[in-house]
Amino acid sequence: MIRSLATLTDLAAAVRQAVDLRAGWTDTSELVADQLRAHLPGPEILTPDQRLGRPDRVAGHLLHAEPDGAFSILGLIWRPGQTTRIHDHITWCVVGVLSGIEHEELFDDALNLIGTRDNPPGEVSGLAPPGDIHRIRNVGDETAISLHIYGTDITRLGSSARRYYN
Repeated sequence: MIRSLATLTDLAAAVRQAVDLRAGWTDTSELVADQLRAHLPGPEILTPDQRLGRPDRVAGHLLHAEPDGAFSILGLIWRPGQTTRIHDHITWCVVGVLSGIEHEELFDDALNLIGTRDNPPGEVSGLAPPGDIHRIRNVGDETAISLHIYGTDITRLGSSARRYYN
């Protein structure tokens, strides 16, 4: 199966337009979330092999990195039971669920649980520091797939996480 390049190209162009407005991080995450909602692809944006994930950890696949480092788009695959550590981010981020359900827990600065939500396919949300401490896990019986857009070239930094919490 061929990745839908037109969809990825359209999404990257729409994200570029939002980022070029040079708004603050919170506003940018909202603008990018609006663009992701309008251009949300299906799981076929990833190849069949990419959609398999990894048995040992959440699998991430870089789909696009903007040449000037302004943003990157990744596909993440969560097998049942896989989770992130509690973390925050180095920049704004936007997540769109393509398949499965991702359970998200939100924390305050003292690591008190302040909310939870189950994000089904089609759900798009944005976060921006400060106030972006969370954990994502797949609590379902099927693989979950999501697109993550970060306000940096993730290939240059290696991770979107700024800090991990115990």
